[in-house]
Amino acid sequence: MHDTLANGERMRVLTVIDVFTRECLALVAKKQFRGEDVVNILSDLTRERGRPKTIQCDQGTEFTSLAMDHWAYWNKVRLDFSRPGKPGDNYMG
Repeated sequence: MHDTLANGERMRVLTVIDVFTRECLALVAKKQFRGEDVVNILSDLTRERGRPKTIQCDQGTEFTSLAMDHWAYWNKVRLDFSRPGKPGDNYMG
């Protein structure tokens, strides 16, 4: 998610939700996210909650990064990307 503050600065929010329990596992706000930032957050969550089988995400560069690809490979996590230009594919209904 992203928004613009009153002063014009853009903010992004990384939202991690368990699609089965619908529990919000993380909400992290920053000006920008790199793949390494997402990997660090997911590594912390994995230590606390266990490893997911699949992560559903959009086509943002933080998710398509080499860091994210390596993390998913070494942790045996499948990345399920939404169709390009269709972030609504991630909607949980």
